[in-house]
Amino acid sequence: MRGQVLTITPMTFPNSFRRQLLLTGLAIGLLAPGLVGAHDFTIGALRVDHPYALPAPAGVKTGGVYFRGIRNQGTQADRLIGARTERADSVQIHETVMSNDIARMRESSGIDLPARQTVQLRHGQRYHLMLVNLKQPLIQGDSFVITLQFEKAGPLDVQVSVQTPKAGQDDRDHKH
Repeated sequence: MRGQVLTITPMTFPNSFRRQLLLTGLAIGLLAPGLVGAHDFTIGALRVDHPYALPAPAGVKTGGVYFRGIRNQGTQADRLIGARTERADSVQIHETVMSNDIARMRESSGIDLPARQTVQLRHGQRYHLMLVNLKQPLIQGDSFVITLQFEKAGPLDVQVSVQTPKAGQDDRDHKH
């Protein structure tokens, strides 16, 4: 190719193709925010909706992981039996139990997921995952992976977003 000149000419497209390209780009732009907001993960008949953790500053050794819900869309029950993450030494399933008008947390062996039902794991409710011996603070806006272990469906990696609860949904009464 020595001594030869390579000439590149711009391609011209018909107006209909340019219009289609513009409309496709516009559609992607309008749909993208909805796709980013979609924060759920599935394995088999199970759908884990919006995993999140509350911020935990430096020096705090525990943190909570919550979900809007785990929906079992199948015809057979399953069970969440454990979890693990690189962000903590261990992950425990915690259940809040009332005793003499006092709410106490205790470690649980699992969470039943009945067929065709949703189990909520929101802060201030019955269940959550406890991150024990955090290796680094949970900072607003961060995210990390946690692997959920289901009895029948198996392991599922989910992306957990660290976020402050919306107004009116704070975590003041949920101490670790």
